[in-house]
Amino acid sequence: MKTKFILAAFAMLALMSFTAPKTGEDVLKIMYNRYAGKWHRTLTFTQKTERFRNDSLKSTQMWHEAMLAPDKLRIDIEPFDAGNSIIFRGDSTYNFRNGQLRAASKDENDLIFLLGGLYFYTWDNAVAKLKALGYDLTKTYETEWKGKQVYVIGASNKNDITSNQLWVDKKDMFLVRMLEKARGTTEECIFENHVKVGGGWSETKASFYFGGKLLQVETYSDYAMPATLDEKFFDPKQYEKYVK
Repeated sequence: MKTKFILAAFAMLALMSFTAPKTGEDVLKIMYNRYAGKWHRTLTFTQKTERFRNDSLKSTQMWHEAMLAPDKLRIDIEPFDAGNSIIFRGDSTYNFRNGQLRAASKDENDLIFLLGGLYFYTWDNAVAKLKALGYDLTKTYETEWKGKQVYVIGASNKNDITSNQLWVDKKDMFLVRMLEKARGTTEECIFENHVKVGGGWSETKASFYFGGKLLQVETYSDYAMPATLDEKFFDPKQYEKYVK
């Protein structure tokens, strides 16, 4: 009886110690505390990229990607000898075609940050960056998504379909859905079939919708976590040295 009483007391203390998040910032804090210092800094993988138009598959490509947190991503598109690549570095994007830089623009890839890069910033900088991306961290609610409980950052209830929102798996605290206003309509990204990668996670499928229309489906495989990745690999000025 004494043992049962002690176990019950510990269970009660555990429940009392957990306070349901009241704001989006509270949810972000749970994520940050769980994964900062543990999330993988490097990742390489193969991506099958399917593009759609009017619900019909229009093209399929194989991409090979390398990520270096918190803000670098390189995509090399098969066939490699064609010299077609995209480099995301900080707040800029560089597009290479036929081995030559064809376009460079200030165009940050938000998903690098949202899907793990945030854990490599200080807490204050992570919060500031998420606010700058247009998410209202005063708002949150809990709901169900694909049969699992999730926290929603950026909205107060399910009737809000216009605010920028992040949907986070309640159990494992990874991103499963993003809603973002873009060019006058809503962009929706769905992240599924997560696998454990090092101290963090990675989706193995991502679907992208624009204005309710499916535009792209990405399927990931061949994950690896190199001990290091040369930062020059993500330097557009060094591109010719790293063409496969």
